[in-house]
Formats: sequence, structure tokens, C-alpha cells
Amino acid sequence: MPDQITAMGMIVSGAPINENDKRVVILTREFGKISAFVRGARRPGNHLMAACSTFVFGTFSLIRSRNAYTLVNAEIKNYFREIVEDMDATYMAYYFAELAEHYAVENQDCSVTLNLLYASFKALLNPQISNNLVRYIYELKTLVINGEYPDFFRCRSCGKEDDLSGFSVTLDGMVCTACSAGKPDIISICPSTLYTLQYIVCTEIGKLYSFTVTDEVLNELRMVVARCMHTYLDCKMKSLEVLEEIIG
Repeated sequence: MPDQITAMGMIVSGAPINENDKRVVILTREFGKISAFVRGARRPGNHLMAACSTFVFGTFSLIRSRNAYTLVNAEIKNYFREIVEDMDATYMAYYFAELAEHYAVENQDCSVTLNLLYASFKALLNPQISNNLVRYIYELKTLVINGEYPDFFRCRSCGKEDDLSGFSVTLDGMVCTACSAGKPDIISICPSTLYTLQYIVCTEIGKLYSFTVTDEVLNELRMVVARCMHTYLDCKMKSLEVLEEIIG
């Protein structure tokens, strides 16, 4: 017999099934990643038409059968309409959602991933923080949550914790000035960039988007995080290809 469950989460993707129905993927706190059918969602006047749009956050009621979930009701707390009205923010948000969906697993706690996604969407709406800074923070923190990220706190060659001046993707972390000599893949970074990387790794999600950086630091973050994503992410995000093509 099918049973009904209730879960708090965000719709991270959706696709039409036929003329009237839709399939959505919901990132939930209680049940991880859920793929659900929404009957009649594309029919005008259906009560779930707006509720099953990508980026909506709320509480979802679903019927669970042996092989599938069916969404039957939703109480939406945030539609993130401001994001949809901003083209740059929209493409960034699609990338964030796809990255979250990539790492999420069904029936596995992904509350931290959901919290990060929600906080990052809110940050995209903050005019005081550049979307690119939000992106680099989100990307690195996603790697941290999933347990694969470089060592930004000690030299990967000698172990010392001071005078860290370069990042090496080959060595999987920082190197000190003395150890960086002769290594071909070193990215030199300033102390402010190093502090920012360490802050992102250690700081709780609620305080992540509480700072801005100089253009120099932003550019160094871009180079370091791009190499991290290339190293640790095992596939290319389709939304990232679109993001880079349209926004650069």
C-alpha cells in the first residue's frame, strides 16, 4: 500500500513527462534526493503548477509507492522569484542546483547541502556580494561538505603552517615559499586569499556570505577554486557550460 510522507526541501530540477505531467527532483532534509511525478502540473489551473517550479522551497507532501513518488501537495515558503527575474543570477542558480543534485543521494541526509543551497540563493539576491564570489564560496564549500578538498592550513611538502604562499593542485594544497621553488603548477596567492580559503572551509553556513573581497583576491579565488573543481568533480555540469558561455 502506498503511504504519504512530508518533507522540507527545494526543487532543483524538473522536466515535462507528457502533455500534462512533470517530473521533478526535490532535495529534501529528511529523505535526501527524491524524484517525483506531478500529475497534471502542466495543465492550466492545476494547484501544483507554480509549486513544482525549479528553485521553490517549502514543505512537500508525497505519496510513496514501491517504485516512485508522486507529489500531491506543497506549502511553499520561498519561490525565489527575484532570482528568476535576474538573468545572471538565474544561470548561476541553475548551476548551484545541478551541483547539489549531483552530490545528493536518495535516503541519505543532505540537510547541510540543502542549507548551503538556500543560503547561496539568498546571497545571490544580496547586491553587496558579487555573484562570482558567491559562486566560488559555494563551489569550495560543496567540496568541503562532501569531504574532498585541498589542505589550506599547512605546507604539503614540509608541514609548516606559516609562510604559505602558493597553491599546488598536484600536491593537493598549500606550499610554503621555500618548498614552492621549482614546482611548475604553483599559483601564488596573497595572505588575504589564503585567509579567505581557510575561512570558507571552517565557517558555518550561516556566516559564509558575510564578507567581500578585493578584485585581486577574487581573481586568485577563481584560479584556485577552478583547479579544485576540475580535480575533484568527476563530470562537467551542463549548466556550467551555459553559464560560462553566456556570462563568461
